[in-house]
Amino acid sequence: MSVVVIGLGNVLLSDEGLGVRAVELLEQRYSLPESVELIDGGTSAMDLLNPLSNNEHVIIADSVKTGAPPCTLVRLADDEVPKFFQTKISPHQIGLSDLLALLTVQGQAPKKITIIGMVPESLKTHIGLSDGINAKMDEMVELLADELRSLGIAIKPRQDGVRGFWAEAGQ
Repeated sequence: MSVVVIGLGNVLLSDEGLGVRAVELLEQRYSLPESVELIDGGTSAMDLLNPLSNNEHVIIADSVKTGAPPCTLVRLADDEVPKFFQTKISPHQIGLSDLLALLTVQGQAPKKITIIGMVPESLKTHIGLSDGINAKMDEMVELLADELRSLGIAIKPRQDGVRGFWAEAGQ
């Protein structure tokens, strides 16, 4: 099974970068098999066309605007995802929705797609997450890990204490 986990977001706008940060934390905390590819997707979804083509499952971590209170975690899957794109919820949505449409037209769309997101608390120009979002990141990372486990993917906690780039930059 080929699985891609993508963190989307602009790390220069505080909580807008929470998807990138969540995937970085997932990599720091868990040893993943080679069948799982982790991607820092930043804000340019169209650059992800080739990496996403013909995958079994794509998991996207991103900040989302749903009208729910800040720091609310959100999970959308499969048939719920097109509804997600009917209103502007994520700043990258246009690029990502275009990408998914293009992959569908080409017959290369992922068989399954899941979005794990969180409602941002702050979108100020700042490298690093707000306190509220930071307090919920462990829960978001566990949702990503649980999603992988639900696919039958064996993940193991890392013991090497790897520290990520954005963890260092946000301090």
